Amino acid sequence: MRIAVISDTHDRYPPQFPQRLAGADEIWHLGDVCERTTLVEFESLGVPLRVVIGNNEEHALWPVALTLERAGLKFFLTHIPPDAAPPGVGFVLHGHTHVPRDETDGRGVRWLNPGCITRPNRGARASFAWLTVEAGRPVDWRLVPV
Repeated sequence: MRIAVISDTHDRYPPQFPQRLAGADEIWHLGDVCERTTLVEFESLGVPLRVVIGNNEEHALWPVALTLERAGLKFFLTHIPPDAAPPGVGFVLHGHTHVPRDETDGRGVRWLNPGCITRPNRGARASFAWLTVEAGRPVDWRLVPV
């Protein structure tokens, strides 16, 4: 399964960006969409779109967090990174910082952030990520410049 992971669109993205996600089996947006209409082009790709709310939304259309299981692995999706991973999850995916992240903590939980689509921070480039999950294989996380 190939999952496009994006975050922090803040109502905008490059014009051709949604087409770059056309090969995804799913799209996960880690918050700060802002206006719901920002997602229209992503929804038109016809693949499941999972969204968590960010700290810049002025509505409550999406949950604060989602726990999803893919290929027997548990992924916790949220916008602001928690102090600790919830019990039983192997991966915490978050946005908010506008800086890419790929770290494994002392408990073996992998923390992933795809960066930001439109306003990168601390010298980072605008980016998103491809997450590939297959049963019996290591999870592949590839950061892609926008």
